[in-house]
Amino acid sequence: MRNSTLYETHIYTKDFKKAVSFYQGLNLVLANIIDERKVAFFWLGDPSKREHMLGVWEVQDHFKQSHFALRVSYAELLQVPEFLANKGINLSPFFGLDTSEPIVHPWMPAASYYFTDPDGNSLEYIAILDDHPSQDLPAMHLSNWMNSKKDEKRG
Repeated sequence: MRNSTLYETHIYTKDFKKAVSFYQGLNLVLANIIDERKVAFFWLGDPSKREHMLGVWEVQDHFKQSHFALRVSYAELLQVPEFLANKGINLSPFFGLDTSEPIVHPWMPAASYYFTDPDGNSLEYIAILDDHPSQDLPAMHLSNWMNSKKDEKRG
């Protein structure tokens, strides 16, 4: 089981139609809607590969906000602020850091932008960085990460 990959994840919404519109607006491909259950499934990545899926369920009771991350290339990550702004979606500060640039998770390492859907679910676009992890460093802006890597090479 160690080599398994995540196939699908599910989140909840209080407004099914609004949520479907939101995720279609992120260019996710709608795979199926089951109207009587108020659930929609979206393909993540290339729909022809049928590798990853997001389920969006309308619930009125026991609503709980969730988090998930969508992996993108580094070049795509740099386009996220404009992409989301064009859709009227604001970036969210995270780890006490503003949204002026991607936030790096040094332990991975990966760079991310965070935002929320209409129900307050936390979403993240994440790009894995081609660097060695640094377990002892806190989350930081990308420019600080790049500077720390330059300092490592000089030292």
